[in-house]
Amino acid sequence: MSNYTKATNFASKDALPTGNALKTVSGTEIDDEFTNIATAVATKSNLSAPTFTGIPAAPTPATATNSTQVATTAFTQAAIVAGVATKAPIDAPTFTGVPAAPTASSGTNTTQLATTAFVQAATPTAATINAAAYPVGSVYTSVVATNPNSLLGLGTWVAFGSGRVLVGINASDSDFNTVEETGGAKTDAHALSLAEMPVHNHGFTGVQGTGNPDGSGDSTGAGAATSYPRQTQQLNKGSGAAHSHDIVQPYIVVYFWKRTA
Repeated sequence: MSNYTKATNFASKDALPTGNALKTVSGTEIDDEFTNIATAVATKSNLSAPTFTGIPAAPTPATATNSTQVATTAFTQAAIVAGVATKAPIDAPTFTGVPAAPTASSGTNTTQLATTAFVQAATPTAATINAAAYPVGSVYTSVVATNPNSLLGLGTWVAFGSGRVLVGINASDSDFNTVEETGGAKTDAHALSLAEMPVHNHGFTGVQGTGNPDGSGDSTGAGAATSYPRQTQQLNKGSGAAHSHDIVQPYIVVYFWKRTA
């Protein structure tokens, strides 16, 4: 790259007195100057989109400079080294800050990284789990009076089975072959018939002698003794009232709730 250097000292010529032959500017001098200027201009790059040759050089910007200033190889190398130093290794990286990654589509089952968004979407909520555990028609048992909607976070619940125990369905028994069928009573108001009573006898046994119920001693001092054979006599007992005793099995009281929606 050539720089233009003026060969003719025109200022010194101007200072010479009039008539001095050296004061004259010759054509060769002007030609030499123009030739030197042309040579210098031809070896310069354009301001707009220059094409450099050889090994162009420029000042190296300060670290982290972010402008339109030309970046030298020294600046680039320093930036590369600094950038690599902040990268995690491929093998067993240890991240800091808040690492981020693309969220896998629902149902993905690979070695792709799982983001918190993926985990949250794949994790069932308590309401989802409770809905599966207590579908509509379920019976919930508790020892507290709180409505299960407040505890489970879902459903419409109504009190169920007041004063009754639960019995499994039995298709072969007409008393237990329909869901939510009720029956039974706390007390039995049924009057026992003679056929429902156990076999038994009522009566008295006398001794041979007078035949009085309390033995032969009753004949002492009486008139002529009359002997009667030993015998058993039937007597009527009972009133025919209904059986009214409790017939309740051992129990413990709880709250029953049925989910209706």
